[in-house]
This record gives sequence, C-alpha cells and structure tokens, in this order.
Amino acid sequence: MRTIRSVKLWAGLTVLGLQLAVAAWAAPPAGVNQTASVEGITEYHLANGLRVLLYPDLSKPTVTVNVTYLVGSRMESYGETGMAHLLEHLMFKGSTHFPKPDREFAARGFRNNGSTGYDRTNYFSTFQASDDNLSWALRREADAMTNSFIARKDLDSEMTVVRNEYEKGENDPIDVLFKRLLSAMFQWHAYGKETIGARSDIENVRIENLRAFYRIYYQPDNAVLVIAGHFDVDRTLRLVADTFGRIPRPKRTLPPQWTVESTQDGEHSVTVRRKGDSQIVLVGYHIPAGRSADAAALSALSDILGETPSGRLHHELVETGLAAQVFAEPMFLHDPGVIIFGAIVKPGDSVERARDRLIDVVEHSLGQTAPTQAEMDRMRRSEETEAERALADPQGFGVVLSDYIAQGDWRLFFLFRDATERVDAPQVAAASQRYLRRDNRTVGIFLPEDAPQRAEIPAPLAVDQMLKDFTPRAATEAGERFDPSPQNIDARTRLVHAGDLKIALLPKKTKGGTVNVSMAFRFGDLKTLNGQVIAAELTRAMLGRGTANMTRQQIDDELTRLKVTGDLMNFQASRATVADALKLVESVLQEASFPARVSSIDSGARRAARSRWWATSTRIRSSRW
Repeated sequence: MRTIRSVKLWAGLTVLGLQLAVAAWAAPPAGVNQTASVEGITEYHLANGLRVLLYPDLSKPTVTVNVTYLVGSRMESYGETGMAHLLEHLMFKGSTHFPKPDREFAARGFRNNGSTGYDRTNYFSTFQASDDNLSWALRREADAMTNSFIARKDLDSEMTVVRNEYEKGENDPIDVLFKRLLSAMFQWHAYGKETIGARSDIENVRIENLRAFYRIYYQPDNAVLVIAGHFDVDRTLRLVADTFGRIPRPKRTLPPQWTVESTQDGEHSVTVRRKGDSQIVLVGYHIPAGRSADAAALSALSDILGETPSGRLHHELVETGLAAQVFAEPMFLHDPGVIIFGAIVKPGDSVERARDRLIDVVEHSLGQTAPTQAEMDRMRRSEETEAERALADPQGFGVVLSDYIAQGDWRLFFLFRDATERVDAPQVAAASQRYLRRDNRTVGIFLPEDAPQRAEIPAPLAVDQMLKDFTPRAATEAGERFDPSPQNIDARTRLVHAGDLKIALLPKKTKGGTVNVSMAFRFGDLKTLNGQVIAAELTRAMLGRGTANMTRQQIDDELTRLKVTGDLMNFQASRATVADALKLVESVLQEASFPARVSSIDSGARRAARSRWWATSTRIRSSRW
C-alpha cells in the first residue's frame, strides 16, 4: 500500500510539474527574473535582491505566505542576545500602512506564526485562497519588511510574553541542560547561546539597538519570500513586483560573520542541579555544517542509533533497564553544528551507568558493527516518507524550506533527500568514526535536587557607597626623574669587587623606595658543561624548595614577610628589607637541601647536579654581601 501511495503521489507531482511548465511560458513582469526550478518549485529574483519561491498547488483551498530573513541569534552581539526573537514578536505589532494588523488578521481568518533559529527568522500566514487575501498579505509583509514600528510600547507589552517563554524554558530540565551543553560545546561561536537570549539582555535591551538590528537585517537582499498553495503564478508575480519590488535595494553592506569554532581538543562536561523528576544525560559532538558531504551519513546514523524502538540505543539502554527513554538529534546549520544523543534515567537508577553505556554505544557501536541492511532499509524508508509528506503539503513545506534556506539554499532539501537514498553502510560507519570521538565529546548531566547549593552573586555596589568611609593614606615616596642614557648610567654606577664577586650598585631614588636585585653566576667551561643542560635546569628549579633549616613553606613565608617579589636570582624588595632579603637568598642558595619528596630526581643525580653547580670560584660567602 505504501508503494501504491508513493506512485500516486509522484504521478500527481509530475502532472503538477507539467502545469507549472505551461504557466512558466508567460514571461515574468519587468524586474523579475526566473532562475531555478526544481520539482514544482520555481525561484525568481527581484532587482532589490529579494528571492521569491513559488510552489502552486491548485488542489488546496489555502495559501501560505512565508518570509524567511537570514538573521538569527548567530548575528547578535554581546549584550544583545535574544534580539532576533524579540523582533519576531514586534514584527506582528504593526507598520506604517498597517498600524493594527491583528484586526485584519482576525477578520480575514489568517493563521499567523513565526519562529527564530540560530541562522534565520521566519514569519508566515496561512489563509483562504483569494486574490484579495493574497494581495493584502503581500502588501502587509512588504510594509513590515522596512516600515515596522519597533516601538517601545510594543516591546513593553510583549515583554511579559517573552519572559514567560524564557521561564518556561528554564523550568524544563531538558531545555536547561541543552542550553548548558551548547555553552560548553561552543567557546567562541554564537551557537553557544540559545535563541531566547539571556534574561538580563531581554529585560534591558534598548529599543534603539533593536531598531538598528532591524534596519540592518530586515531588507529584501537578506530575505526569501515563499508562496505556496492555491494561486495564479502570473498574477502573483505581478503582485510581488508591485509590493516587494518597490522596496529599493539597500545601500548598507551586511556585517560579515567570521568566527570559526576551534577544533575541540578534549572532552567537556557540565552538570546541572535543579529541582526535577528525572535524571538526564546528553552527549554532544561537533559536526559539519548542513552543506556537507557527510550530512546524509550523519542523519542516517542518528536514525540508526536514536530511533525508538528500532535504534541501537533503545536496545542497549531502554530494553536493559539503564534508561527510560533515548533519543538523537542532529542540528544541521549554516556553520558547523552538533549532533546530540540523550537518555532519560529514572530517579534512583545510576545515571553514571547510563552515561557510560550511552557513550560506548554512540562512539563504538557503528565502528565495530557497521549498519545492517535492515537498519539501512528502515532508515531509508523513514526518510523517504518524511520527504514525500513534506512535498505533499505545500503550505507546510514552504515553512520547512526556511531551515534549508538558512543553510545556504532551498535546493539543499532535494540534494539531502537524494543523498540519503544513496548513502551506504560504510559511509555511515566512517562518519561515526570521524566525528563521534572522545576528544570531540561534551557530556551534560541533569541531577534533580530539592535544595541545590547555589551561590547567588549580588549586584555590584555603587562606587559612592563603597567610598563613603574610605580614608586615604599618605602618598608613597616619590621617585626621581632619571636619565636612562648609557652615559648617565655609567656615571651613576659604582663597581665593587669582593674576591671574584663583581657588584654593580646603581643608587637611584625610586617610587616607594623599592630596590631591584639581579644576580648572574658564571661557572664551568665548554667541556664540563657539555650535556648538563637538563641537570642545570632541574637544579635551578629545585633551589628554594628547602634548606637544612627551612622548609619550602618557611622560605616562602619569609620572602612574603620581607615583601620580596620575583625569583631568587632576580627580585625586588624595599630599602628597609633588601639586606635581610639578600641574607635569606644567600642561605637558600648555599644550603639548598633538594628534598626528595618534591623531586623526581634520584639522590645520586641530585648530588651530582648540586656539586657541578656550586664547584666554582664564585661561591657566595656571607661576608661578601
């Protein structure tokens, strides 16, 4: 029966394609150019950059008008998250020539909605087919494109609705964990921010910022108009030219998006503890963008692993009692996206066992046992059915195309469908081994707790409040104006010899009376130092770890008391403490004990390194300071 239905469906589409071919013989109006036509969908370009897709179906009594703007949360700047979603709400609030569209929507029986994604925002209306309704819808959408009010009063009135959406997501454990997982997966790219935005950005966004965002992205050269359903192609093209075609091509240049997420170099993890009823495990992996030769294979492995009840995760986790539910979801986006696998674990059951088994099946199952013919056939039948159902519903399909438009081109739907029919088991197994890897993995766990140990961070205090009881101290001692020329340095420097030790003293009045000390010890010759670099470096690293009379902690405490900064050979102290600091350094360098508990060097090598270091004619004596 499924085969018969498929034949009937494709036969119907073939007849429809012939009808469209006849209709296409009529030349489009001036300023409208036909570009591509695929399986009943024809694309036109307007001079202002707008792309138009027409998908007529005379068997339907309705029409759907969908406008997809190539703007989503990916384009939002710091402090402005959620703006694309806010505009989705405000675009329905009226424009210059349609100040109260809600009344007309209701009077005409329009069904309206919109959605915001990472790469696109779309607005659509479905209504009873008639020339008058279609004309009104196109005029209204064209006016909304460049003349929407984006008013403060509308933002205030919609804030309750948007805030409720935000709260709904924050009260859904999977939504919360999903947001935290993405933020852990994307360190730089905007895909790490959910489209709803941050609460503080939503509640504090300036209307001027929203208007600026609107003026940049809500323009004809950044939009695709899709009209599907019962309409006349020629009349519709004239309406489009007379409404959207009047909008001038924008002079601004769209801001480039250049951020590329770095290759993940190790597994990430995030844990969320909140009130809830179920334990949840999500495991995410970075995957290529929708425009990828691996997209079909990744979609196939998602079905083979995540479907219920046929998927391998269901067999290995649900049927064995490790989880109550499993799922898989690939996110094909304009830029490289993610694929996420999940498991719901009953309270009281081990979430760690479910996590470990989930990871094991995802990362090793398809590599160890390639998809069977039955699994591939089942996946292909499912994908084929979804594609057929989508094409059989032009109204719904016009909205579905928004995601493919955002990935790069609406025709990707057909490319993806055909690639799914051709993909084979070795390609699926290879894709799993290429992307489902340990160092590309991020794990998120939701643990329900009635009393999570949160640390609420207070808001910053006002500076005036912080300074009201502040009493400044006397200013520190000022330094002198110093000429750093070589001649002046030589003139001010005093050279002292104490045996083989050479001392250079440069007296100078410094800020706060600080004194800088730098020491260099020459020892050995080419023969004795040959091959001793490692021993020398290890010896230097061990100095200061302890002496016969002082532990490492005692040395550190004494350096802190003397306000010494730097290292033993190059340090800074004050005029009052420099003498004691030199005595301490002398003791540490001369009596270093090289304690075994802080060194992996064996005792023989340690003694040899110490002997080579200090068996020189520049041995420090306390009398020489």
